Order: sequence, then C-alpha cells, then structure tokens
Amino acid sequence: MKLHELKPAEGARRKRVRVGRGTGSGLGKTSGRGQKGQKSRSGGNIKPGFEGGQMPLQRRVPKRGFNNIFKKQIVALNVGELNDFKEGTVVTPELLVQEGKIKSIKDGVKILGQGELEKPLTVKMHFFSKSAVEKIQAAGGKIEVI
Repeated sequence: MKLHELKPAEGARRKRVRVGRGTGSGLGKTSGRGQKGQKSRSGGNIKPGFEGGQMPLQRRVPKRGFNNIFKKQIVALNVGELNDFKEGTVVTPELLVQEGKIKSIKDGVKILGQGELEKPLTVKMHFFSKSAVEKIQAAGGKIEVI
C-alpha cells in the first residue's frame, strides 16, 4: 500500500445535501423546513429553556444556597496512607501527586489523623490536624509546615 492509495472506509464520508435546488431533488421550495412559522425563517431558532413565553423553569424555581468564591480548596490525606513510603522519606505535596496519592495540590494539603503510622518520616505539608502531628511524632518522624 502506498500513500496515494489510501482512501476512507466505505460509507465513512457522505456528500452534503444541497437543499433548495428544485422540487425534483425532494428538498426544493421550502428546503425541508415545512410551512411558515418561526422554525422556517432564517435565524429562527428557539433558545434552550424557552417555553413559549411561559415563565421558564429555571426562573420559576427559587434560588437556594450560596457559593463562596473565596473558599480555599484543601486536599485531605490520612496519616495511614503515608505507610507506603520508605523509612526516612521526605514527604512533600509534589511527591504525593507524583505517587498518585492525590490528584492535585489546589490551595494546600492537610494531613489528617486516621490510621496508624509505622515508619519515621519527615512530612512537609501546608496543614496538619493535632492527632496527625501526635502520630507522626510518636512514630519518630518530623513535621514541617510549608
């Protein structure tokens, strides 16, 4: 097979339909738009959610709640999940992303106290819970707040 012999698969490409080219084509006169009305006119599209002048659903239903755009998004990780690292490792947020423990750092990473830590590790994170600090230090590890 050569480059000039390549062709798309049979039936993969279709000719575009030329509407409004005489009644014999089957799509002449009104070009498949039917008779009169908003949908037959050029630019006659109905916006999504339009209900014919009736108050649309998204405006009938009351607003509820509040989204704080300044809220910090903090990624949480439990102490027990740090057992996968070797003894004496310096655990940083970048290392956690690299190892697949968290997807992204966002506005900071917090270590929570669920689970037990069996190895001494140096943990450098943005936030720690009190119980996480106790467990890391009890295992002989160190804590650094970034």
